[in-house]
Parts: sequence; structure tokens; C-alpha cells
Amino acid sequence: MSIKMRLLLSYIAMTFIPIVLFALIATALFSAFYMAGTGGRKGMPAFWEESAQRRDLIAGVKFMAQTEPEHFMDRDFLKKTDEQLNRLQTGFVVLKNNRVSFTSPFVENLELKQPIQDMQTSWTQNRWGKGRFSVEKYNIDFSDGTSGTVYFVSDLKSFFAEARKFFPLLFLSLLLVIGLTNGFLTYLVSRSFIQPLYLLKKAANHFKEGNLDHEVKLKRKDEIGELGAAFEEMRARLHESIHLQLQYEENRKELISNISHDLKTPITGIKACVQGIQEGIADTAAKQDKYMKMIAKKAEDMDALIDELMLYSKLDLNRLPFHMEPLDIRLFLRDYVKELHIDPRMKGIKLMFSTSSDNPVPVMADREKLSRVMVNIIGNSLKYMDKQEKEILVELIADHEKATVHIQDNGPGVDSEAQQHIFDRFYRADPSRNTETGGSGLGLAIVKQIIEGQGGKVWAESQLGEGTGIYFTLMRVKTIETNSDH
Repeated sequence: MSIKMRLLLSYIAMTFIPIVLFALIATALFSAFYMAGTGGRKGMPAFWEESAQRRDLIAGVKFMAQTEPEHFMDRDFLKKTDEQLNRLQTGFVVLKNNRVSFTSPFVENLELKQPIQDMQTSWTQNRWGKGRFSVEKYNIDFSDGTSGTVYFVSDLKSFFAEARKFFPLLFLSLLLVIGLTNGFLTYLVSRSFIQPLYLLKKAANHFKEGNLDHEVKLKRKDEIGELGAAFEEMRARLHESIHLQLQYEENRKELISNISHDLKTPITGIKACVQGIQEGIADTAAKQDKYMKMIAKKAEDMDALIDELMLYSKLDLNRLPFHMEPLDIRLFLRDYVKELHIDPRMKGIKLMFSTSSDNPVPVMADREKLSRVMVNIIGNSLKYMDKQEKEILVELIADHEKATVHIQDNGPGVDSEAQQHIFDRFYRADPSRNTETGGSGLGLAIVKQIIEGQGGKVWAESQLGEGTGIYFTLMRVKTIETNSDH
């Protein structure tokens, strides 16, 4: 739920919950003050029950005044009627020819501040103010031709006495309900915001102190949850970035160590040869020629190592551009294997080419760098050949999406642990690190950079004593025109 929706619901709750609670409290207070439950009108407010009885009695008296007005000259009738009205906090005054002919003792005890004739006969007049009386007026026509007036005076003191307690309590209840409800809802809403913000602040302090292992888990689906997810993603990326940075630093140290080792070996050989010549150890032309050839060989090794270092560095920094072009990988491999047959290094080695397709297999690749891949893979196989019958198989496996090149040798193979590292730079399965057999340690690392730079994958499969297979894939493209006799 979004923060906007939470706030909207809280505002609605702050409006309607106080109304509902206030209505319940008002009902309870009204019941406490005005519910009587007497007589046949069980559960009605006592005041309204009394008012209804009063109205019924006054209506009967009015009917009597209309039908038999002479009864209002009968003292006994007036006293009996007055006694009934007195029980309902009501009395009456009878005037004949504007002269008082009967006054209820109840009215006399009220100590009215003004004459009955001057009082307003409105049921609502001064109801909530200083006045507490209700006055009703009814005219009578006597049989002797004179006229009269009956005033019914009701004392509402009991009602207003309770009302003076009821309404302040009602008002205080309203304030209490609004205060508690809004306070509680405000606490809940603010807590739902403050608590996750506190967690984010705590997480930020951990990040500031360098502790990136502290995870941010808010488990919310609103904007704060999105902020928490962004914090967690930032933490994960920072953690990964620092880990990579440390790894790069470790790799840099290892790189410097490996470069120093691999460069020092030929330099040591060159220095030894030069020292032998200087000290006269090479005292014959044959020895001097041998030493010079050794110096030249070591210099070539250094030059080759430096070239591979520069190539790998450019590939690693993405500074070596790829010139991608449509290429029939089947024709490329076939021609490459043909050229290898005349290579002096392949003397005594059985070289085979196999393909699963008789049709062109077009891929997008950099021809020059693909040749470097083949040189490095096959050169790596040649260095470790240990069988009398040496074999290298170049196989092409094609499907609708990709072309897979498999180069298999029957060398000594590598164990499963070494297979995970043979594409790492400067890694040699042979712990002796002999550059004569192990090379620079960058060959397969360069293969991986070139293949992945062209959108492919590379991996190795090997078994000890049976040989090693290097696989790489290239994505296929639409058919291109090729010359199968090329």
C-alpha cells in the first residue's frame, strides 16, 4: 500500500472513527441520564414518556373545555384535574373575563417572575436559557356568553438539571474521543513511517562504518519499501564493488609477481650467457655461437611474453576493437586445419577435422582474433603432448542458434580442480612453472577474453590420462555467400 493511500485511509479513519465512537458514547450517556424504562413504554426516555402523558392529559382537558366548558367553574373538577397535572410537573390557571378564577398551587409555588398573561406561549421559548417553563394557552367560551382562558404551565426543571450535566459530559466525551482517536492513529501512522526510517538510518551508519554485510530488509510494498530496496541494492553493489576492488588489487599483485617471475627467468639466462662470454668461458667460436643463440632465444621469449601481456591488457581493458564480419566458420576451420598440416610443429601429430554440417555455418566474428584463438588453443595442446601417437581433433557442431567448436587432444589431461582455473591468467596446471613447457600462462586467458568479447562462451572438459577438450561457441547469423572450393 502506498504512502498516499495510507495517509488517505488515516484521514478517513480520523474522521469516521471519532464520529462512530462519539455516537456510541452519546447514546450511552443519553441512556444513563434519560432512560427510565417504566410503564408500558419500556426503554423510552423518561422525559419523553412524561411529555407524552402530559400532552395526552392536556389534550383531554382541552377537549373538556371545548365540549363542557362549565366544568372549569367547578372547583372539585379543577382540583382533581390539577392533581393529575401536578404529578407531571404541570399546573394550570383559569381566567374568566381576564380575572383569575383558579390558580393551581403548583403554579403559585413556581414563583414566576412575570404574570401568566405576559409569558410567551411558545414551547421552545427560553428552553435552554434562564427560563425553564413551557406555557400553553387555550380559550374557553362559557355558556353565559363570557370568555375565558386556560394557561397550562409545565416546569422542565428536572430535564434541564440533567441537561446541564449531560451536555458538558457530551462535549468532554467529544474532545476525549477526538484526542485519543487522532492521537492513536497518528502514533500508528507515524510509527509505520519512523520505524523503517530508523532502520534505514541504522543501515546507513553501518555503511558509513564500512560494514556492508548488514542487510536492509523492510518487507514493505510502499515508497519506503522501494527506498529500502534501493538501499539494499546499493549495499549489495557496494559490497560487490569493494570485493571486486580487493580482488583486482590481489590480481594486480599476483600479476606483478607473475610478470616479474616470467620476465626474470629469460633475463637471468641472458645475463648468464653474457657473463660467460665476458669471463671467457665461451672461448671458442662454437661456444660463443651457442651462447648467442641462447641469448636470442631468451630475447624472443621475452618479446613474446610482452606481446601477450599487451594483448591481454588491451582485451581486459576493452581497448582492443573487434572487427566483426560474417564468416563461414566451417570453411574457416577447414582452411585452418589444412594450413596446420604443413606447419613444422605438427610433424608426427595426427590432425583431424570433423563437422556436423555439410552446409555453410555463418557466424559474426573477428577473423584475425579467431585465428589467435586457434593458435593459442592448439599451441597449448602441443606443449603438453605426452603420448607416442599424438592426436588433435578440430570438430564443428552446429545448430540453429550457435556454432560450437571443439578442439580435443590426447594429452595428459587436467584434474577437475585445475579445470576451473585454466582460463585464469598466469595459471599453469604444472606447478613447476617451467616457461619452456608452460608458456606465459596467458594463452587460454586471451582465448576467453576474445570469445566472450564476441558474445560467445568458452569452457574445458578433461580427464586425467585421456586428454583435454576446449569448447567455444559463436552465435549464428543469416546465411552468407561462400565459396566451398576456397
